[in-house]
Amino acid sequence: QVQLAESGGGLVQAGGSLRLSCEASRRTSIQYGIGWFRQAPGKEREFVAAISGSGGEKFYTDSVKGRFTISRDNAKNTVYLQMNSLKPEDTAVYYCAGSSSGSTYIYSPGNRPTEYDYWGQGTQVTVSS
Repeated sequence: QVQLAESGGGLVQAGGSLRLSCEASRRTSIQYGIGWFRQAPGKEREFVAAISGSGGEKFYTDSVKGRFTISRDNAKNTVYLQMNSLKPEDTAVYYCAGSSSGSTYIYSPGNRPTEYDYWGQGTQVTVSS
């Protein structure tokens, strides 16, 4: 079974930066599409960004465009989420999720949680004002 492990969360002041990592337990799994979601207390899980297995296609929700960058290093079985210009409203638990669909090597998975087959445990990001 594929396992994903997030790291890199923490407490940062508004305007600061963090880089989240999502490491997969199996090399083949990281070659498929990976997405990042977040969930704030009392709110539904929200899509943040996704990347195809090849890294050639990326997809962001509007609220993070220009501030967040998703990337991957398949040699390290790892996907990253670089978060700059953080805002208090970015505070949430951040999850990475993987798709087992072969098409996601070329095409980024989308923004629906049902498109993803396995999930990490999450990492807390807190942005203070």
